[in-house]
Amino acid sequence: MRVSSDRKPTQKHTEQCAKKYDIRAGNQIKQWSMVECNWLRSLFLIASDTLGLGIAWQVSRRLNQGFSPLPPELNWGEFAGFTGLFWAFAAAIVTAFAYHNFYRGESQWRNYVKQSQVISSVYMASLVVSYFYSPGVDAPRSLFFPAWIGSILMIIGLRLLLTLLFDQFPIARIHTPVFIIAPSDRLSYLAKIVEKRTGYKVVGVLTSSLANTSHAMQSIISSGAKEVIAEGLPETQLASQLYWQLRNAGIGLRLVPSSLMLLHRRGTPEIFASMPMIRIESSLLANWEYIFKRCLDLVAAFFGLIVLSPVFIGVAIAIKTSSKGSVFYTQDRIGLQGQSFRMWKFRSMFMDADRRQLELEHLNKSSDGVMFKIEKDPRIIPIGHFLRSTSLDELPQLFNVLIGQMSLVGPRPLPVRDVARFTSWHHTRHLVMPGITGLWQISGRSDLDTIDDVAKLDLFYIDRWSLNFDLEILIETLRLVLFGKGAY
Repeated sequence: MRVSSDRKPTQKHTEQCAKKYDIRAGNQIKQWSMVECNWLRSLFLIASDTLGLGIAWQVSRRLNQGFSPLPPELNWGEFAGFTGLFWAFAAAIVTAFAYHNFYRGESQWRNYVKQSQVISSVYMASLVVSYFYSPGVDAPRSLFFPAWIGSILMIIGLRLLLTLLFDQFPIARIHTPVFIIAPSDRLSYLAKIVEKRTGYKVVGVLTSSLANTSHAMQSIISSGAKEVIAEGLPETQLASQLYWQLRNAGIGLRLVPSSLMLLHRRGTPEIFASMPMIRIESSLLANWEYIFKRCLDLVAAFFGLIVLSPVFIGVAIAIKTSSKGSVFYTQDRIGLQGQSFRMWKFRSMFMDADRRQLELEHLNKSSDGVMFKIEKDPRIIPIGHFLRSTSLDELPQLFNVLIGQMSLVGPRPLPVRDVARFTSWHHTRHLVMPGITGLWQISGRSDLDTIDDVAKLDLFYIDRWSLNFDLEILIETLRLVLFGKGAY
């Protein structure tokens, strides 16, 4: 392997290089390849978006039959059973989605909130175009608004369904070669998790202390990696060397972030008092996402209880025939601002489970002893294993959501016994409302050995929270429950 010299270049040489090349420009155009872009998945997404738009428009057309007809100026003929106006909207939306990387980006194609905004922008832009095209021509409101709302619901709904299915089929994954840079004690863990939960192939690893040596970039390039996953890098070295070298080599970078990096992401760079700073300020409508989240919680819990009522009855009968005792189990848990509340579950253990826990403490597999985890728990009733593996025992917590004690997504509320053993920084998780599911559940709770591991995930969730992040967690939870994978 060729090793480049670490000698400091002369001033003359540096000036010559600076004239020829600016690191911000990049030294190559990154080519797409079948490895980096899964064309099958992209085609499915394009077909799904077109189908969703088509369904929305057909429903809108039927609803509009008794109202205003489409003006002749907007009647551009028909193709494949749809008007020319529909195909114009379809082309605009697909083009806008492609521009925002909703067909290729590994994270952007699941950015449902932004996708809804882009769809709305296309419809709003159509009003402006229509005005300049002919101010007297106006699409019927009885057609425009149902088509607009229906397009959002159908396109995002079908994308959520595809998201649920994609990870079940290896052909839908992008088998990208990836290089990992992390502290030595984290390398094997990250490599194992990345290969286990994604289609990525780890082609090389390197400790963080060597990340900015000349050998590092040579190793990354020679490994054939298309992306680098980095953790624990000093901020100054990351900004001044590794990022620009990877960018110029056409190699992507993923960071396992610290809370500081997450705060930087929320801010706006500016010059203040002649110093570079990051400004983080609240917006007048900054809490709209949280208001929508609470509304979504209430509506989903209400309809969930109605739709799942036959399941509630079936589970109740199974528990009664499996063992003596009550159908439901309640336990004091610690929630928002450290307040205690009674959390509801379907009973999956014998009635004396709480008393017997003291007798089983010596079997606790948790390294720090804060959480209580044992293998082959003898307190579980015969039907209990099925209830836990399918997460059916958690359904009664919809009552907790409905009365405002829990959310659909949030840090999992822990028993009083566990919280009593917390250190001070662990209590940060209590600053937000607890949830039925959360990042802990989809990250493989059986792999989390200490409360520190759990609390770090909770902090990451709190720092990165958005409505779209909640949707991703809900979809991943549903996938794990339906297909019996992960921690469930």
